[in-house]
Amino acid sequence: MSTLMRPQSDSAIGSARTRVPSQLLHELRNPLNQIIGYAEMLAEGEQAERADHFASDLKKIQDAGYRMLALIEDNFTSFEDKAFITAVDDNASSDSVVAEQQLAAVPGVLLVVDDDVINRDVLTRRLTRQGHRVQTANNGRDALRLMREMPFDLVLLDVVMPGMDGYEVLQHIRADVRLHTVSVIMISVVSEMESVVRCIEGGAEDYLAKPFNPTLLKARIDASLEKKRGRDRENALFEQLQENYARLQDVERLRDDMRNMIVHDLRTPLTAVIAGVDMLRRRGDLNESQRELMSIAAAGGKTLLAMVNDLLDVEKMESGSAQLQLTTLSAAALVAGALEQVSSLAQESNTALDIEIAPELPLFEGDENKLSRTLVNLIANSIKFTKAGRVTITASEEAGSIRFAIRDTGDGIPAEAFERIFQKFGQLDSRRAGTGLGLAFCKLAVEAHGGHIEVESTPGVGSTFSFTVPIRANR
Repeated sequence: MSTLMRPQSDSAIGSARTRVPSQLLHELRNPLNQIIGYAEMLAEGEQAERADHFASDLKKIQDAGYRMLALIEDNFTSFEDKAFITAVDDNASSDSVVAEQQLAAVPGVLLVVDDDVINRDVLTRRLTRQGHRVQTANNGRDALRLMREMPFDLVLLDVVMPGMDGYEVLQHIRADVRLHTVSVIMISVVSEMESVVRCIEGGAEDYLAKPFNPTLLKARIDASLEKKRGRDRENALFEQLQENYARLQDVERLRDDMRNMIVHDLRTPLTAVIAGVDMLRRRGDLNESQRELMSIAAAGGKTLLAMVNDLLDVEKMESGSAQLQLTTLSAAALVAGALEQVSSLAQESNTALDIEIAPELPLFEGDENKLSRTLVNLIANSIKFTKAGRVTITASEEAGSIRFAIRDTGDGIPAEAFERIFQKFGQLDSRRAGTGLGLAFCKLAVEAHGGHIEVESTPGVGSTFSFTVPIRANR
């Protein structure tokens, strides 16, 4: 049977209206809601299929109910409220018809809250016909208790109830972390703009006035349930992402722990190999070729040991477990010590080293081992990529810090690689030797002192790596 539309009243919209109390409207419209609701359900049932005259009589009852409802609205509802509610119903009806066409009706678990037993029965029977599981409560406190005992997809909440009214129940729902995601449709026989606005502002999903159109009721419930399930899917996905992220962190920690354990255990046999090679190299019965091979083996072992130490130190500094051993240092002495360690590399590559230390530099506080290794790494990198050029090492005072700079005349570095080269295992390209740990160590060591490291470079001209160390360390 097609849905019956509400007949229009013959009364002129612009005629004088008399506003009556909401409670009186509630009392007038409640029985009309029940008459129309039962008549509609009977008209949709099997009896209508067996007796056309019975269906015709039911339609007359419905029409009479709608005419009485129209008289109440035209004579006792203000012009502003009626215009507002009509606009809301027209828009919602259009949207809901579209929603009904697009959404597949998926049954849900619904809670009907109304103090009138007949209203509860009308709504429960209609919702049950639509395939939903329905629980009922005759007051706000019972509704909140039921909601805390079992999950509901949607609550249809009457506005006007004795004791705790619908507004107050809605406030409790939205304030409870266990309930605030449940969708709520407010239902009332009071069609006032103030009531609708108050419900929506209070967090209601929608608002329906009694008596409601069956098609509109179904469409709004289906739309609210779909929104609820969409939110549930988003929450489930977010929880799954959090769980996967936690698992990934656990795997990464396990990987790092295993790597650190293996690398740490490498140091002992590697140190023994280096010591054995050095002892063999110092034997007097080796010829020149054998000594050269032993020197190459010793140098390779020391390079590998340095890589192991870099990796362990980088891991410690990243985890915050590395402690700085602060002492009072001289910039000139620090540079001189670093140059001793790279002098042979400079000679082999035919690279000239220029030193420019500003006079009367103040002493500063720092970890000598880490800062010396930082200078050695930066100078050695410049020598490797310069080849028969010049590398200049400078030290100067700058804004309460000592600034060290290493300038070369090598191939240079493209600007897009500046950030990558300071990352762990970050390399300029695969053709350049190295583990990608040296610059990562430098960055972490400098930042641990409260300083800053940076690079400036022009491809084909050269690069300048510089870093600062505060004169007074932050203790």
